[in-house]
Amino acid sequence: MYEFTSESVSSGHPDKISDHISDAVATYLIDGKITHRAAVETLVTTNMVTLAGEYKSDKFDKDVIEHIVRNVVKDIGYEQDGFHWAKMAVYNELHGQSPDIALGTDDFGAGDQGLMFGYACDETPNYMPSAIYYSHEILKALENARRNGADWLGPDSKAQVTFNYDGVGVPIDIKTVVCSTQHSEEVSIEDVRERVMDIILPVVKDKVHLLKTEWLINPTGRFVIGGPDGDTGLTGRKIIVDTYGGYAPHGGGAFSGKDCTKVDRSAAYMARYLAKNIVASGKAKNATVQLSYAIGVKEPTSIYVYADGEVRKEFADYFMNNIDLTPKGIIEKFDLFKLDLTKTTNYGHFGKEDMPWEQVDIFND
Repeated sequence: MYEFTSESVSSGHPDKISDHISDAVATYLIDGKITHRAAVETLVTTNMVTLAGEYKSDKFDKDVIEHIVRNVVKDIGYEQDGFHWAKMAVYNELHGQSPDIALGTDDFGAGDQGLMFGYACDETPNYMPSAIYYSHEILKALENARRNGADWLGPDSKAQVTFNYDGVGVPIDIKTVVCSTQHSEEVSIEDVRERVMDIILPVVKDKVHLLKTEWLINPTGRFVIGGPDGDTGLTGRKIIVDTYGGYAPHGGGAFSGKDCTKVDRSAAYMARYLAKNIVASGKAKNATVQLSYAIGVKEPTSIYVYADGEVRKEFADYFMNNIDLTPKGIIEKFDLFKLDLTKTTNYGHFGKEDMPWEQVDIFND
């Protein structure tokens, strides 16, 4: 027996606001053109948004970008005194991409050196680990309630789920659920806890033990001041939420705000695709894939596959010989320059069946 915990954050968490803005601005700058580049970083704090980073695009317009930023914040739902889409200041410090970096990426070499991991397992319907799967589902339920009449809920929330596993790695049930959500001042903490339970219990009911599962809802009590007015947000600080909740390794690179010549993003998508195809085809119950790259070099410098407790070189060899693992090959396989990057921002980049790297088609024979 052992336990494992993962967390997720809502679309209104300060770091996710930053990720969302970065992805929205990057999508605008890329404009579906494979020659365009973007690396957008965002900082949000009390009634202020600051953009920094690099781009190569003929679409740069400061007024348009400011409009995009305000619309993202408005859509998330921030109309609070300390963070309001119409009242906040927007500072744009984006500048052109370094020609030294362009030397390596214009010919579709990797946009940087680095290592990327993909993972899949058979624990859940979307081949994701249980703790991160249910953490996402809890917060999706809260956001759905907020957008459909539960106006006492604020945009900023977090969830954390601890699973009990048996001795052979099979998830049994949920040991602990932690959920903290922003709420209006008029609602008592007792009402918040009762109402949140009503919203999230249906999501996890098949995995909770009503007598044993511990519920910690807004454990500190009051959570009225939230979002960037309560805590500064930055792009790229929720990379574990974006991936596998810590259940699998992470190469360290963030995704949001980057065009897909950046292998931090595109190769992580490819690694997930390879791992999921191993598991979904029934060839293993779990699989980890690592890819590594050098800046300006097209082919990966290594590929590693670990499945069901052992190194599986036969999969690594098969992928290297049969799948185009170059940045350009990955971009074309998943049509990444046509992707609205904001579709990936919230509740994980993996496990969303409408994303192209979630397709299962390698071992169809």
